[in-house]
Amino acid sequence: MTRSRYPLLESIDSPAQLRALPGGQLQPLADELRRYLIETLAECGGHFAANLGTVELTLALHRVFDTPEDRLVWDVGHQTYPHKILTGRRARLGTIRRHQGLAPFPKRAESPYDTFGVGHSSTSISAALGMALAAQAQGSNRQVVAVIGDGALTAGMAYEALNHAGHLKANLLVILNDNEMSISPNVGGLNNYLARILSSRLYSNVREGGKRMLEPVPPVRELARRAEEHMKGFVGGGTLFEEMGFNYIGPVDGHDLDVLIGTLGNLRQLEGPRFLHIVTRKGKGFGPAEKDPVAWHGVTRFDAAGGKLPPKQAGAPASYSKVFGDWLCEAAEADERVVGITPAMREGSGLVDFERRFPARYFDVGIAEQHAVTLAAGMAADGLRPVVAIYSTFLQRAYDQAIHDVAVQDLPVLFALDRAGLVGADGATHHGAFDLSFLRCLPNLTLMTPASAQEARQMLSLGLERARPAAVRYPRGTAPDEPQAPAVEFGRGVLERTAATRPGRPRIALLAFGAMLTVAREVAGQREASVANMRFVKPLDTGLIDHLAADHDLLVTLEENALAGGAGSAVLEYLAGAGEATRVLMLGLPDAFSEHGSREELLADVGLDAAGVLAAIERRLAGADPAAAPAAG
Repeated sequence: MTRSRYPLLESIDSPAQLRALPGGQLQPLADELRRYLIETLAECGGHFAANLGTVELTLALHRVFDTPEDRLVWDVGHQTYPHKILTGRRARLGTIRRHQGLAPFPKRAESPYDTFGVGHSSTSISAALGMALAAQAQGSNRQVVAVIGDGALTAGMAYEALNHAGHLKANLLVILNDNEMSISPNVGGLNNYLARILSSRLYSNVREGGKRMLEPVPPVRELARRAEEHMKGFVGGGTLFEEMGFNYIGPVDGHDLDVLIGTLGNLRQLEGPRFLHIVTRKGKGFGPAEKDPVAWHGVTRFDAAGGKLPPKQAGAPASYSKVFGDWLCEAAEADERVVGITPAMREGSGLVDFERRFPARYFDVGIAEQHAVTLAAGMAADGLRPVVAIYSTFLQRAYDQAIHDVAVQDLPVLFALDRAGLVGADGATHHGAFDLSFLRCLPNLTLMTPASAQEARQMLSLGLERARPAAVRYPRGTAPDEPQAPAVEFGRGVLERTAATRPGRPRIALLAFGAMLTVAREVAGQREASVANMRFVKPLDTGLIDHLAADHDLLVTLEENALAGGAGSAVLEYLAGAGEATRVLMLGLPDAFSEHGSREELLADVGLDAAGVLAAIERRLAGADPAAAPAAG
């Protein structure tokens, strides 16, 4: 009989079993859990460094708190694989981020232990506060814990929630997982000892009793308050959180199980707003990830024994992010007014070289999308040419600023929208499914959709030159190399192919926006159809649309965006306004959130691969697709 490599871990299918485990077995369990993470993710890939850093914290939380009755709210969710493993999903970890496998982030429908769905950062304290207030309204004594990282704490929303919670004196515990030592490096025996003392019920009772005794003597009470505050600030740097109404404890070693369990146990007995600051190390227990947690943040399959990521393929086509980064460096070289702004997406958006070459013109604002956009507007108002490199899904958080601070004032801000369309394994929270819809309705803004590296470069240059609000949206992944493609002209598409159909057979035109051009070409290769690379969503090439409408029986719009209000809607609106009776079939993302999986799998799911498009056309021609409406006459 083969002996299990994970005897303790395989005995834990729920936190209740973890809570019943003898204390002496917790550290061996932590070691098994960390080893299981490394070996499993080496085979399936996923978020890596952050999860290795939260092994002890996750064990301590589920050991001390009565989950799921006590609510545990994780921020972002990059660090929740240990949580998934300990809450009955260990055997399925190898499916994480794969089509129909485990979700990449906490998801309410997946487990009762996932109390709040996340994906974007800085929501945990607000959600946990809401749960704490719900418990209060229901007369429940259940505990509520929010876990937030130091990166997520850069967002204004986190401070709005902290301010509100302190004001309400809510029964809430906030845990700051500080894995960059960005607040305080003071971790050691003294801090761990003080944390236990300051979080104890004895200290809390003396503290509250002292407040009552000194109530009749306000000056002395204020002196005592300040003395305590300054003592905590001296050892831990928590004065800010004390001022916001929280009882601050820390920082403590987030990898010391005894300290974590003891401190959390004490804090569980207290009431009101509490703030525990722990310090952890991303990549803990795996040397390469400890040295370079950025490179090991999200991984594909890798060599666990050798500690090496797979090498990048030499000569592989450049990604759209790389195309953008190279273009931005060239634009900055040519124009000293050009600056680059990103909300904590330097690597993902292709800005590593730009920061190195132009450090004084590079601005990483942290996870603060609203600030990024208004910062750009202020720069543009005084003569600079800001380029905001931002994922489509993250621009949603700054929509008000895009409207009021950029579009209303007609300021020359260029948005480089990365990860537009279906992004794959990160799922519903990260798909760039709505940008065409929420941007094309903004006055003054130009909206472009490149289908190749050359088009992306030309559109970015055009957006910069026009000195008005503009957005270039492009997908995740490889940018096709098409050096012979016609030059980009403002507001003009390109008719790539005109089909010569047989008499009596319906003439079909495929109007492709952005990356869907590849699918349109594939469809046209299997069924006679004209192909138009539309290039612009706003302004539309109405001349090209008129030409196609006059000579075709069915126009098929293809977009990797929500159908509601998207590029197809723009075409339909134009034809209706022009009194055209041409039939239009709009194909795009349905009125539902797409899950996670490869882009190819997800396109097939929603009928946007070649087979799905061909089937939709045949259904429409047969009159069997009532969902696709003709243009109004």
